Amino acid sequence: MVDVAVEMPAPKVTERVGRELNGWPMAGLAFVLAVAGVLVAVLGAGSGVLIALGVLVFVAGMIIAAGLTAVAPGRARVLQILGRYAGTIRTDGLRWVNPISSRREVSTRIRNHETTVAKVNDADGNPIEIAAVVVWQVEDTAQAMFEVDDFVEFVAIQTETAVRHIANSYPYDVHTDDGAMSLRDSTDEITETLSAEIGARVQAAGVRVIESRITHLAYAPEIAQAMLRRQQAGAVVAARQRIVEGAVGMVELALDRLSEHEVVELDEERKATMVSNLLVVLCGDRDAQPVVNTGSLYQ
Repeated sequence: MVDVAVEMPAPKVTERVGRELNGWPMAGLAFVLAVAGVLVAVLGAGSGVLIALGVLVFVAGMIIAAGLTAVAPGRARVLQILGRYAGTIRTDGLRWVNPISSRREVSTRIRNHETTVAKVNDADGNPIEIAAVVVWQVEDTAQAMFEVDDFVEFVAIQTETAVRHIANSYPYDVHTDDGAMSLRDSTDEITETLSAEIGARVQAAGVRVIESRITHLAYAPEIAQAMLRRQQAGAVVAARQRIVEGAVGMVELALDRLSEHEVVELDEERKATMVSNLLVVLCGDRDAQPVVNTGSLYQ
């Protein structure tokens, strides 16, 4: 397994619940104050005191209305008061917060990011093309907003970096039976390692990695034909080995059956000839042509 430990600085701010109230009663209060302020100002048109009172009441209603915030499902509002983090609102619906606070919207929905096809060298130095997709979600809105400049871009860059590192750590393919992992044959193990590395890299941004998968994996065009011939040669050798093993077993079975049923007595020379003929028939890549022998084996 590849070491996926990534040193990231400790977060300076983490998410906490912001102070908020149900927005509907506050909306009703703001409406009442605004209407009352207008009525007082209109009815007291001849009195400067009543006009000033009506204006104050109307302004108070507008200030309360300024604190109304709509929160959609799957989204959160990050509150800041005079530059300081004041908490996060995740409850959907109409909410009311401090009117002087700024409210930045952050999506907490599940997203996916697919990297572009990158050309890198595998562990054996062979140029390959690789791409991956990662499914992620904002888990800590405070870290996402204040620990990095742009958490979406941060996830994209760190994902591409992790994909390149994984590609450099494993060979595209292995040609031995020692159980070594490769990008082509050990897909589940490789993607698990990839998810762990991406998760470690984006943890500072308050992001949780749900899943990652390799979507494109191939040799680079300049060596693709050579590697294809190599794979074909390996497949041919493996097939021939399987054929020879089967042919030897069939020849052994034939000799045992002939001897068991006493069909014919064969000396060592005749056995060798029979074995040779059977192996030629069974292992040949073309149909055998029968030859009728009218003489003796020894002539």
